[in-house]
Amino acid sequence: MFTPSMTGIGERSHLTSPMVNLSTHVADVVNCMRYEDLHEVVLVGFSYGGFVVSGALAHVAERVGHLVYLDAFVPAHGDSVVSLTGMPITDPIGPEANWLVPPIPRDFDDPAEAAFSQPRRTSHPARCFTEAVSLPQPIESFDFPLTYIKATGEPRPSSGGPFWTAADHARGSARWSYHEIATNHMIANNRPAELATVLEGLA
Repeated sequence: MFTPSMTGIGERSHLTSPMVNLSTHVADVVNCMRYEDLHEVVLVGFSYGGFVVSGALAHVAERVGHLVYLDAFVPAHGDSVVSLTGMPITDPIGPEANWLVPPIPRDFDDPAEAAFSQPRRTSHPARCFTEAVSLPQPIESFDFPLTYIKATGEPRPSSGGPFWTAADHARGSARWSYHEIATNHMIANNRPAELATVLEGLA
């Protein structure tokens, strides 16, 4: 199993800069798959990572065996985090710009997990959220299986919200398999065994 960290995030936060963007993170995933010579990959994108794994398809779709969105964005060509959420980010590389976006507060079921994870949550380069994703074709037109895993402990926004919208589509589509895990957005932290069981079943 490979869990590549994105440039400028977590233990690679020392590499952050105003120029880190979605394309940088797509390259992180693409290069991991190429340099490790990975094939038939169960490729999982969590949250913003839905943009990253989607963008990777332009480069390594032939190496993907199953594409999984874990409580994540499922973008179309030309979408960005800003366009799907209305996040108020403008000109993240201007001279007066705040080019780092603080992490959204999250809840952890286990206090020990919270104590470990909270100090390690880092700000995110803003251009990752403003850059539009490039897709060579619609996601559903690829020939590998698609799965959406929804955290049902998160309240549904009155506006729907991009994660619930994606989940509703997947649940009603024969093209997708759909799973629910009864916790908040931090599925991997709060329900690791349940998530591992789902992913092992897909592999």
